[in-house]
Amino acid sequence: MVFSSLTFLYAYLPIVLAVYFLVPMRWRNFVLLIVSLFFYGWGEPVYVLIMVASIIINWLFGRAIGNTRKDHRDQAKRYLILCMVFNLALLGFFKYWDFLAENLNALGLMFIKPLHLGLPIGISFYTFQTMSYPIDLYRFDTDPQESLVSFGAYVCMFPQLIAGPIVRYTDIARQLNSRFITADGFYEGIRRFMAGLCKKVLLANNAGQVYEAIAALPASQQSAATAWIGAICYTFQIYYDFSGYSDMAIGMGKMLGFDFLENFNYPYISRTITEFWRRWHMSLSFWFRDYVYIPLGGNRHGFRRQILNIMIVWLLTGFWHGASWNFVLWGVFYGIVLIIEKLFLLKWLEKAPAWVGHVYTMILVILNWMIFANTDLAKGFAYIGAMFGGCGRLADGLTLYYLRDNLVLLVICAIAATPIAKTKWNFLRSEKGEYLMPLVTAAGLIACTAFIVDASYNPFLYFRF
Repeated sequence: MVFSSLTFLYAYLPIVLAVYFLVPMRWRNFVLLIVSLFFYGWGEPVYVLIMVASIIINWLFGRAIGNTRKDHRDQAKRYLILCMVFNLALLGFFKYWDFLAENLNALGLMFIKPLHLGLPIGISFYTFQTMSYPIDLYRFDTDPQESLVSFGAYVCMFPQLIAGPIVRYTDIARQLNSRFITADGFYEGIRRFMAGLCKKVLLANNAGQVYEAIAALPASQQSAATAWIGAICYTFQIYYDFSGYSDMAIGMGKMLGFDFLENFNYPYISRTITEFWRRWHMSLSFWFRDYVYIPLGGNRHGFRRQILNIMIVWLLTGFWHGASWNFVLWGVFYGIVLIIEKLFLLKWLEKAPAWVGHVYTMILVILNWMIFANTDLAKGFAYIGAMFGGCGRLADGLTLYYLRDNLVLLVICAIAATPIAKTKWNFLRSEKGEYLMPLVTAAGLIACTAFIVDASYNPFLYFRF
């Protein structure tokens, strides 16, 4: 079940909210746990058992760490290590077993075979959430959650269960035990949810269809300009798909009384790759910073060690996104660029005109998205080759066709990716625009419903992670 489906919009969500607000506060975590497990099991009933096992085992380890971290530090550390081994083994088995087996088999090492198991949806997201809990307990950054129900509600909370943002236990620990929902907060949640839904349905889906059509063309028909149009459309698709999901998750969190941290901050206005990764998928960047980069030593042990730490983090970041070499290459590429920026490029870009840094950043981002989008590396490099005239033509009739039919969409996507859109949105939230906001929200719902009914293309790209 996806957020941008009629089943979710007109059945699941209204029923969940009705039940949630009808029961007393002390029962709401239990309701949230049950409806979240139902949501997860809608598409993968068997994997609900894995989710439940993960909840119980991490909760038990959390209690063990909490009981020993003060007086028996070594014992607490052993519990932490065992908990990490469990979580990483669970993630590794389902996500990376076949990748390991296939690569070993290709080298002639046939001692393990691919199992071809389905990947539990969102396992990378909820595994990182569960891992943050025992680590923060060991560091004395939080207290143990005594209620298994409340901990379970945290782990599998349906708004952010499938594709983030990655919510750490410390961020919402107090809200799990006590939260207040005001009419203004609930209304803000609706507006935020609708903004995300419009991003997903009206922008991401339409941009994605253009990219899919262009990527499916024979190489001989992909002129340079046509290939760039497709790449730009994918660049908009993945941003509006993922940031739209995050907006919907944050909005539903507000409806339920939770405040999730922001996950995007206009990444496409960045002037450097360093800045880009401070604005894109911030919950993941902060997770790797706090739980991998800093524990490895960060920048505290000389520049050579810092370079090594950066490459380790970005190798893991790429691998986190998927068990495929294109994701590894995608992560390593960013690691190398970030090191180059730290060495000298950042100083040069700071002195250059703003447009130079912006063009540099977006060219690298767009090119690297083409590696990210194609698990078949040969296909990805062939597409990048087409972007630089691989077919021998700069532009042709297809270029004009795709540009003419999608120019308005591209302009809207470009504007909406900048703070200009936020300015207009803030006007609608102001006293002058408060009467227009309900109309805009209702119009957005009607438009999205019409598109969902009419369209068959409605994927969430980050569900596979």
